[in-house]
Amino acid sequence: MKQKFSTAWIGSRQPRKQRKFRENAPLHIKREMLAANLSKELRKKLGRRSIIVRKGDMVKIMRGEFRGKTGKVSVVETKDTRVAIEGIQRQKKEGSKVNVYFNPSNLQITEANTEDKKRIKIEEKKEEAKTEGKKKEDKKEKQGEKNAPNKK
Repeated sequence: MKQKFSTAWIGSRQPRKQRKFRENAPLHIKREMLAANLSKELRKKLGRRSIIVRKGDMVKIMRGEFRGKTGKVSVVETKDTRVAIEGIQRQKKEGSKVNVYFNPSNLQITEANTEDKKRIKIEEKKEEAKTEGKKKEDKKEKQGEKNAPNKK
């Protein structure tokens, strides 16, 4: 039987293979696909462009029919990579209301849920690792300049 998901998959130009990768990915990889970009204030605060959406985050809808509306994330479905927002619902013909689901790529996080202290620590660790990486690169560049012979 052919394997559903290849761990060695690097990438493809073919949209059908890209869709297959996203659809058949295991949950720990699908979770990474739930990232949404951050507002400018949060980018400065966290030093990152995007984080994974969680229940309780305040988001702004950037694309589609509900563009410009904001709300709190009420449901995050990892398996289907979609997010529902409180207060944004559609009315069915019978009169009942149902949630409207969004792709996280069409959302912008304006306020992150800070109830989970572990999440904040993880974000801080990632930020520290990023700054350490930049420091190491700067050191390598300086050493490269010292070792290079002067051409005049």
